[in-house]
Amino acid sequence: MSLGTFSYPTPANEPVLSYGPGSAERAALKKALAELKGQNIDVPMYIGGDEVRTGKLVAMRPPHEHRHVLGHFHAGDASHVTMAIDAALAARESWQAMPWEDRAGIFLRAAELISTKYRYHMNGTTMLGQSKNAFQAEIDAACELIDFLRFNVHYLSEIYKQQPISGPGMHNRLEWRPLEGFVLAVTPFNFTAIGGNLPTSAALCGNVVVWKPANTQVFSAQMFLRILREAGLPDGVINLIYVDGPTIGDVCFRHREFAGVHFTGSTGVFNQMWATIGANVGNYRSYPRIVGETGGKDFVIAHRSASPDVVATALLRGAFEYQGQKCSAASRAYIPSNIADEVKRLLVDGINSFKMGTVENFNNFVNAVIDEKSFDRIAKYIDDVKASGGAAASILVGGTYDKSQGWFIEPTVIEATDPKYVTMCDEIFGPVLTIHVYDADRYEEALELVDNTSPYALTGSVIAQDRSAVVLATERLRHAAGNFYINDKPTGAVVGQQPFGGARASGTNDKAGSALNLYRWLSARTIKETFVPPTDYRYPFLRGESEGI
Repeated sequence: MSLGTFSYPTPANEPVLSYGPGSAERAALKKALAELKGQNIDVPMYIGGDEVRTGKLVAMRPPHEHRHVLGHFHAGDASHVTMAIDAALAARESWQAMPWEDRAGIFLRAAELISTKYRYHMNGTTMLGQSKNAFQAEIDAACELIDFLRFNVHYLSEIYKQQPISGPGMHNRLEWRPLEGFVLAVTPFNFTAIGGNLPTSAALCGNVVVWKPANTQVFSAQMFLRILREAGLPDGVINLIYVDGPTIGDVCFRHREFAGVHFTGSTGVFNQMWATIGANVGNYRSYPRIVGETGGKDFVIAHRSASPDVVATALLRGAFEYQGQKCSAASRAYIPSNIADEVKRLLVDGINSFKMGTVENFNNFVNAVIDEKSFDRIAKYIDDVKASGGAAASILVGGTYDKSQGWFIEPTVIEATDPKYVTMCDEIFGPVLTIHVYDADRYEEALELVDNTSPYALTGSVIAQDRSAVVLATERLRHAAGNFYINDKPTGAVVGQQPFGGARASGTNDKAGSALNLYRWLSARTIKETFVPPTDYRYPFLRGESEGI
């Protein structure tokens, strides 16, 4: 029972710590890294109130040091998916009946626990498990995850306030119900914050969730689930399981109580999900909500008026931070001929200055890609360029790789004379940037290339000092990117500032980090109450007819 209307004002974004030499946070993070690396943890699945261990152990290894074992998690099968669904549905009634302010309090407490008590453990598990440097972990596993939790509470409080008008003698109201059934959250390796947001945004709205993280993100995912439990999340509201994708899809997408999927991953997998859900739609209690953020082939287009320093910096950061393993990473760039030589020189100098290695060494800007499968796929693109003889593309800088200690691929820039060369088109998801030099006098044609080369439409940026060039790009590329940047790199969206998502082959554009996403996990009910009901079916206009007038 709620005894008031409670206020959840717009929060401030969590401050980003610097981890500079001699700072307290640097020392605390190094201590947490040593502690986490010195353990060999046993990670169960969390189903209802149980820690489920199957004995089918999968090792968790740092991508940058793949001989080291951080611990093992217990892999599940179809029976555990069913157990998780049953546990979620058993918790559903009490969870959706919990007063809103108490649900909000759980997630706000979790945000505070991450901000204070567990900041370095969230960052540390992300650094070791996903090979992120200290800064990339801080902006993800600490700041963005905290922001998702706090801002979602604010956004949902604003949604709950949205109510219809009422006429004389009646009162109208809207109930913002959770969905009827359970929500499946399928989360990727590359952002701990996404791994946390996809299940919690749905749960905040009163839904119960089955959460399947990527195997390569389990180390940080289990840390977050433990924090949620400490914050007071009831058993069964979010059930964390480690099952392969086909198995979880086969069970969940056939279940009558399947109410929706919150997904971040590849376009191909999302397309398959959509087709399977469509084939089973007659079996469901309600039409499921299908929310997905998928691939990207994100662009930077520079105008002849652009500063070469600005262009090169945007590319060096946008393409190579976190080894290019961001959905938003700059992957293709269009450079005008008048500044091309200088931009290329700056790119070569910048990459040659990068330091690459383990995350424990804070001097390293670049770390390892996530696993051997990713390593081999990225290396093949590089090898194909080398084998092409330079007819359509050549390597400007980089192009080496080594898997002896970790999955290390040197940041690589490919120069493509063919603007439709494969690396200008395919999503590579690694530290590979392809540039194409265009005639500086043919800017509008270059914009057409940007718009039509890729099926994706996630992020992109224009760099220009000429405002008319900015205006033209903003107009012509209106549907080419859901997040569009002017004179900046196409990465680094901040919750509450740049709601994130794209359309076309990049997903449903439901904008994580905004109220738009939360609407997808709600089902509105309109209630009209009449205070003095009528007692005669006849309307006034009928009286004249009965009297012969």
